[in-house]
Amino acid sequence: MIGFPPATCRRLVIKVGSALLVAPDGSVRRAWLDSLVTEIAERRAAGQQIAVVSSGAIALGARRLGLAKGGRATLEDAQAAAAVGQIALSRVWADLLVGHGLTAAQMLVTLGDLEDRRRYLNASATLDRLIGLGAVPVVNENDSVATEEIRFGDNDRLAARIGQAARADAVVLLSDIDGLYTANPQSHPDATLIPLVEKIDARIAAMADGKSASGMGSGGMISKLEAARIATGAGTHLAIISGRVNAPLGHWQETGRGTLFHASARRGARKDWLAGRLTVKGHITVDAGAAEALRKGRSLLPAGTTASSGSYARGDVIDIVGPDGVRIARGLAQYDSHDAERIVGKRSDQIARLLGAAPRAALVHRDHMVLLS
Repeated sequence: MIGFPPATCRRLVIKVGSALLVAPDGSVRRAWLDSLVTEIAERRAAGQQIAVVSSGAIALGARRLGLAKGGRATLEDAQAAAAVGQIALSRVWADLLVGHGLTAAQMLVTLGDLEDRRRYLNASATLDRLIGLGAVPVVNENDSVATEEIRFGDNDRLAARIGQAARADAVVLLSDIDGLYTANPQSHPDATLIPLVEKIDARIAAMADGKSASGMGSGGMISKLEAARIATGAGTHLAIISGRVNAPLGHWQETGRGTLFHASARRGARKDWLAGRLTVKGHITVDAGAAEALRKGRSLLPAGTTASSGSYARGDVIDIVGPDGVRIARGLAQYDSHDAERIVGKRSDQIARLLGAAPRAALVHRDHMVLLS
């Protein structure tokens, strides 16, 4: 599986970070990018389908507009920089890809495009059609309109969601660090690289921090672990490898140096989408008995709940949290938050008296729920 060769990986998503694509002076690292595009062309010729998630628009636009702090001083600066930089970014990708006989296709998405089920399906269909036609989709967040409240905030998680939407076999995060270490190697010289992660548990999560080595990008190891949770939970492998070398995919193939997060079994497209969402409308806390019942595949009944928080309507996505505060599951609410608060901890015969009727036995039905831990 190292290197995700075309013979074993039909469809691959490659994420390129800002620090790899843009030099400190704001210019494109064109020679490095051309080495990557050459690899993409070789893999395409060998039968592998590829989509790219590319950062760099804000960094490129900031240079052209003369904005301080790489265009990230204010939200308005970032939006303006993205609007200018996205044109330059798409031109670079298109020029290099066409040089290898490949057609670039630009897709700009927002968080809402992948959180809303209908829009997610539209994006998925567009990706599939573009790839099927032989184009190379180059995806980025639409930072010119995104705000702090409605944005991914980093392209690591966006890449994982695009991998899910594209039904990719694997996602590769090209990074300024060559994988997950036992501690931050910048401050802990004795830290060691973790080559394989079968499950992201508390021990693995404790190894990450939120710092971006370059200071140019918005992601750190925490965002990469969150991306790995999304991808592997949807049955997609994810790897973190160094992009600090030319032809980084080939370098990984030769050396095997990086961190591979092994995919879990697919749960079905709808439940995979549900598990990969980044936003929820509320939370329901359950007792230990209900937590155990959920893990055995049962629906969530009001009797096992202890609290409800947030404002949500029937059909909204909510998280289910255990007595220790750890998320257990995610699902679609069968009651709105006002009624849910009234029936927390109540038995079925009490619900009818409180609400005047008991139209649904479960707060969250197992058919509309996915386990997270």
